[in-house]
Amino acid sequence: MIPMFDVDPWWPKPLPEGRVTGQLATVFVDAHDHVLVTNRRDISDEERETCRQMGSVIIFDPAGNFVDSWGTEGTVPEKIHSCCVDNDDNIWLTGNGDGIVQKYSRDGKLLLQIGESGVFDSSDGTVEGVALNTGRTQLFKPGGITADPDKGDVYVADGYGNRRVVVFDSEGNYLRQWGRQGTPEEINAGEGGVFAQVVHAVAISKAGLVYISDRQGDRVQVFDKLGNFQRNIWIRTGTATLPDERGTAWWVDFSPDPEQKFMYVMNGRNEQIHILDHVSGEILSSFGRPGHQLGCFTHGHSLAVDSKGSIYVAETNEGRRIQKFKIVDNQ
Repeated sequence: MIPMFDVDPWWPKPLPEGRVTGQLATVFVDAHDHVLVTNRRDISDEERETCRQMGSVIIFDPAGNFVDSWGTEGTVPEKIHSCCVDNDDNIWLTGNGDGIVQKYSRDGKLLLQIGESGVFDSSDGTVEGVALNTGRTQLFKPGGITADPDKGDVYVADGYGNRRVVVFDSEGNYLRQWGRQGTPEEINAGEGGVFAQVVHAVAISKAGLVYISDRQGDRVQVFDKLGNFQRNIWIRTGTATLPDERGTAWWVDFSPDPEQKFMYVMNGRNEQIHILDHVSGEILSSFGRPGHQLGCFTHGHSLAVDSKGSIYVAETNEGRRIQKFKIVDNQ
């Protein structure tokens, strides 16, 4: 039976008095069902008159209670984008305004950094340079990140400047990469291993396959861990031809059952979550719509699923909130 979801209006609980968030780029659920959110801290001048900013990383417990917050725009990657938690409870961060990846302890101590902040994998090392797509110690505006639960390696969607997936070990050493900019013909034909524009997000299934959000290509590309292309999962609810300027395939996660029967895709173009049959890739149903009310999305950017099957969505731009959707017993 296809799962159904209702928004939980009481999650999360109120933030500490006088605190406010900016854009919330990414949500991640760890092994303890704690919910981590990356906060860009870009509050307005009016908000600064009456409020204080939350940290760059915000942690909630399963009930939605505030647990911890740390980091500032001076310490974390610029324009913080994504986070993930590895098997040792360390937190990894990327920023799509920077060229680095960082690894932190649970309480916000910097453990390692890949790359030099403000330097990019480009022809002249600047953000204006031509993307090289080859750096082993430097990235170019990376997006999503995830840690392999088996080996501890970290997979990065290095995709706002470059067009690749790059893999590092748990100590930050370069291992391998795959991907490049596709031609219009390759993009529309769905050729594997080429990307339309932003290589946005990365997830690893329990079967050990790597799912990459080819955002403006309106598809999720599936690879093995060595980068061998397996198949496309199309999200063709956007433009007739590609690339799709806004794109549909923004983020991916899976239902928590052993087979991961369902796959969930955040479609930022249509402001919807699609529920797909994982095996066939068929869209079975969708929920959400553009809007500012509960259950609607304003620039729904990322999603994550907890052990009970609830879905969390983080919103950027004018949305600036985190919402929880509880699975409904539809027996």
